[in-house]
Amino acid sequence: MLAEMHIQGLGVIDSATLELHSGLTVVTGETGAGKTMVVTGLHLLSGGRADSSRVRSGAQRAVVEGRFVTTADSGAVEVAGEAGAEPDDDGSLIAVRSVSSQGRSRAHLGGRSVPNTVLAELADQVLAVHGQNDQLRLLRADEQRAALDRFAGEAVEQPLAEYRRLRREWLEVVRELSDRSQRSRELEREADLLRHGLSEIETADPAPGEDAELVEQARRLSDIDQLRELATGAHTAISGSEAEDPDGAGATSLVGQARRLLDSSEDPKLREIGERLAEAAAVLSDAGTELSGYLEELQADPAELERVLARQAQLKQLTKKYAEDIDGVLEWAERARETLRGMDTSEEALAELAARRDSLAAELTEHARELSRIRTEAAGRLAVAVTEELTGLAMAQAEFEVSVSPRHGTAGGHESVLLDGKPVHAGPDGVDEVEMRLRAHQGAPALPIQKGASGGELSRVMLGLEVVLADSDTVPTLVFDEVDAGVGGRAAVEIGRRLARLGRSHQVVVVTHLPQVAAYADRHLVVDKATETAGLTHSDVRTVSDEQRVTELARMLAGLDSTETGRAHAEELLEVADRYKADF
Repeated sequence: MLAEMHIQGLGVIDSATLELHSGLTVVTGETGAGKTMVVTGLHLLSGGRADSSRVRSGAQRAVVEGRFVTTADSGAVEVAGEAGAEPDDDGSLIAVRSVSSQGRSRAHLGGRSVPNTVLAELADQVLAVHGQNDQLRLLRADEQRAALDRFAGEAVEQPLAEYRRLRREWLEVVRELSDRSQRSRELEREADLLRHGLSEIETADPAPGEDAELVEQARRLSDIDQLRELATGAHTAISGSEAEDPDGAGATSLVGQARRLLDSSEDPKLREIGERLAEAAAVLSDAGTELSGYLEELQADPAELERVLARQAQLKQLTKKYAEDIDGVLEWAERARETLRGMDTSEEALAELAARRDSLAAELTEHARELSRIRTEAAGRLAVAVTEELTGLAMAQAEFEVSVSPRHGTAGGHESVLLDGKPVHAGPDGVDEVEMRLRAHQGAPALPIQKGASGGELSRVMLGLEVVLADSDTVPTLVFDEVDAGVGGRAAVEIGRRLARLGRSHQVVVVTHLPQVAAYADRHLVVDKATETAGLTHSDVRTVSDEQRVTELARMLAGLDSTETGRAHAEELLEVADRYKADF
């Protein structure tokens, strides 16, 4: 909720702080005192259009600051988080909007500079302003449909969720079919290239890492004479010359001789060294054996070399086209197979997709039909409930209607289905267009509420709707500006009672000139007008209670605050209001 709002340099208000109640707060004051500046400030906090003419004369800028009390899982905190803003330590969010006398506007949220649109997104979560000249939230077609769904409650939730699931699946098939049909030639060419590449790879049938192995084989076969010479020299050095040459003893023989000499000694140190020489002799023997085997296998084979070089050339053709090495070529082949599985553009595949599309469309249509039935039934109940509210709001002749009709689509359109043989638009929320209408009196045509009601009547229609939708409205703070315009007497009392009831489930802020409405407030704010010595008018906002409140109500009743009759009437209004509020 909005716990506090500070206004500086806005209209006739030089500086004022409004502490708001969690229930019903009323704002009163003489004409021209600046009551509407409260609503103007809320508009600015909601990201509304900045008007430099609203900046107080002589001031450089107007500033409006609001402190919203939120919960960690609220939509307001989510909006702030997406903008990089954070709540204060106590969980409250501070929103600030300033307008310079030159018309420049700045917005801040949670101590961070943000675009005005962020404040608008925040307002969608926490604030709804209803006034005579506002773009009211419930005048938008999508909001009217959402309001009807909130009124319908659980009855519409599961069917709507199932409809949306089917719609996502249906649109996916529609898009895939359209893509395959429109790109069939292009896809077929791409598929041919992929199939050709796979055929080339499968014919070569390379093994993982084969290219690296061939490089090693080719090197060995090409350098066979040098390798034989090196291996023979090493073998001779280890095992000795095969000829009877006393100077040709190998390392194995020399190490054996040294070991025998040391083993003949009784010195422990020398015998320890002898044991290490035994280990060295074993290693040399193994190396000699491996070199012998290597030399036996190392045979010149021109045919094998030619085969290896030919295989290398074959694999090189693949690595030039598809990847840097054979492992990459094999990965490309796997991706190509996966791509081909999703590129079937044959008539059979397209026919199968089309059948799936039609089946889903038929199923979607039935869910849409059920949604329409539920909404139509709820629309009738909502119309009756709001009409009853209007009767008590000085609109006894008015009749509220809620129309549910299919939204026309285009035959063969991307998001159109056939309903009773006619194309309708299957949007994310169904095929229904919901329009709220008002019949001003019997015999009058039912017109959209923004056309069928005057400014004051429109605010009362909004009030009636809010009262009916109170249990399902997700916006915690509701603001009504001059909701009581053009009414008085018993109708004014009924407006006050409805606002008081609404204040039990929402925070409600009302700008009013009727004492019958103000008497039902949980907190009463008064805007006082004064004149400075320099001739500039300024206003302050104060909270009144007890005797001060009686005085204000008496002024509103009689235009004077000192008459006994006016004060008695004011006290009676407060007593009646208190008794009424105590009963619910």
